Amino acid sequence: MDNSTRKLLHSELLEKRISQEMAFSVKKFPVLLIIDSIRSVYNIGSIFRSADSAGIEGIMLCGYSPTPPREDISKTALGADETVAWTYHKDCQDAIKECKEKGYAVLAVELTNQGISYDALTSKHFPLALVVGNEVSGIDDSVLALCDGAIEIPMYGVKHSLNVAVASGIIMYEAVRAYRMLMNE
Repeated sequence: MDNSTRKLLHSELLEKRISQEMAFSVKKFPVLLIIDSIRSVYNIGSIFRSADSAGIEGIMLCGYSPTPPREDISKTALGADETVAWTYHKDCQDAIKECKEKGYAVLAVELTNQGISYDALTSKHFPLALVVGNEVSGIDDSVLALCDGAIEIPMYGVKHSLNVAVASGIIMYEAVRAYRMLMNE
């Protein structure tokens, strides 16, 4: 018996993949990502790709964040902009209010004086909406004031920030992991 590790063939990956047609009918994890005023189309495309892979409910694009359909977003997203539900809100505060009205806990992904660690999510946090902000300035204070709290990714190095697409991917997967553990999936 051969126990060596090998990379899966493309045909094997396709057997595991759901179809694009099924993408909107598959049960999603109760996590939304609210994106406020991210400039880079490449960050937006990368976030769509991670959101699709994590199986979250969707993305709310706000402010001056670029929106699909755009070839540069789609290219970076590898088409995930067509498989992840998304909406656009001119004002991030409106997106947060909508989430709260629907019963979501809203947490800012930001380093604050009262943030919880990304591995401290409990059942009271779900359904969950996560807010990420601008690549340079982060989340605006007026938006932060509307959030129910903040969640942070620990920083162990000299730099105390991550690229917004990287941070979004980490926090989406951590939220999904926490939810699955809480639901014993």
